Amino acid sequence: MWGACFFFKKGVINMFVDQTKIYIQAGNGGNGAVSFRREKYVPNGGPDGGDGGKGGDIIFEVDPGLNTLIDFRYKRQFKAQSGENGGKAKRYGKSGEDLILKVPPGTIIREAETGKIMLDMSKADGREVFLRGGRGGKGNTHYATATMQVPRYAQSGQEGRGYWVVLELKTIAHVGLIGFPNVGKSTILSMISNAKPKIADYHFTTLTPNLGVVDTQYGGGFMVADIPGLIEGAHQGVGLGHAFLRHIERTRLLIHVVDSSGTEGRDPLDDIEKINYELKAYSETLGERPQIIAANKIDLPESREYIEQIRKKYEPLGVRVFPISAASGEGLKELLYYAGELLQTINKDPIVFETEYLDDYDEWKTEEPHVIEKVEEGVYEVSGYNVEKMLGYTHLDTEKGFVFFQKYLRDQGIIEELEKAGIEEGDTVRIYDLEFEYFKSR
Repeated sequence: MWGACFFFKKGVINMFVDQTKIYIQAGNGGNGAVSFRREKYVPNGGPDGGDGGKGGDIIFEVDPGLNTLIDFRYKRQFKAQSGENGGKAKRYGKSGEDLILKVPPGTIIREAETGKIMLDMSKADGREVFLRGGRGGKGNTHYATATMQVPRYAQSGQEGRGYWVVLELKTIAHVGLIGFPNVGKSTILSMISNAKPKIADYHFTTLTPNLGVVDTQYGGGFMVADIPGLIEGAHQGVGLGHAFLRHIERTRLLIHVVDSSGTEGRDPLDDIEKINYELKAYSETLGERPQIIAANKIDLPESREYIEQIRKKYEPLGVRVFPISAASGEGLKELLYYAGELLQTINKDPIVFETEYLDDYDEWKTEEPHVIEKVEEGVYEVSGYNVEKMLGYTHLDTEKGFVFFQKYLRDQGIIEELEKAGIEEGDTVRIYDLEFEYFKSR
């Protein structure tokens, strides 16, 4: 199942969706028209076929008001409008409308098959053209020449590119609260910010990341994310581990919350080591992220011994330890001031994931391929607007023109394909209204 978490409140089922798979496709370009002027006093009117319209683009746009991908949960396929075909009298086809897909800040778009990142929508006002619509085909007006005055072909519109992609939400926050379930992260967030997370005394009460903004008096203000409780094996996806860990990846600082009282038979030192192992196993970069340890539940007498052990081990490593009580608020002010000061020393550039998968749209062939067909015994037909276009530009009644046309057929691989199709000496090659006898070069 894709990244969806469920929680219940007053009989209503709510859903937080942070990963989903969808298909997106840019609009097709409209076809160019084949048309000729037909007027009462103009008996030999020239070509007047109009161009097809461009297909609509697929555009991703950040909506700061969104915090879930639920809009993509039930509709999985999105296609931009195709361009209209060209018409007679040089009428251009109308371009297709762009399709704008709104996503929460921090959404990453991955190519589904490879998992490679195609786009990172981390800017608050981000808007990116993700797939450009197919270009419209040219009408036959473009192909009139001195030797081909009545071209009966036009260019087809280009198909819009399509992809299966995975949308993945990575929460944007400066500070991440991490730790095992039920250590007080949600309570801390409710005490230090305007967030109102759901809090209760049982494991996994937090199934979605909660965001809160800490007041500007603490180092200029910063955003904190309460990350759902991690467990052993989280880096392998155990307990929705991947769904939780991805929301820490953009944070610049981690506050590691630990139950310093050792309740439920847990060892606070062991808990810290296990969570840090999960971070490093998931991502080397995440494992090296700066940390502060918040030793919670100092209101319980059992905590004193453990706090000294934690300090003795981690403060020599440069990791500050703050004894706090999420219940009473004791020690939170000191913790926040230090976090604000530390953030000022850390690179303030937003963490953006670089593109790994490049769409090769611009490398597409903008012309139609040719087609070779054996229409009867000893007769092969070659078609395609490129071939016919070349006929219009070539003087076949001159030796130079005929040599040039044969070189074109050879360079395009047409002669090689005819030989693979079984053509033999003396067979006929038909290209529109012209016929050639095939002789193998020696």
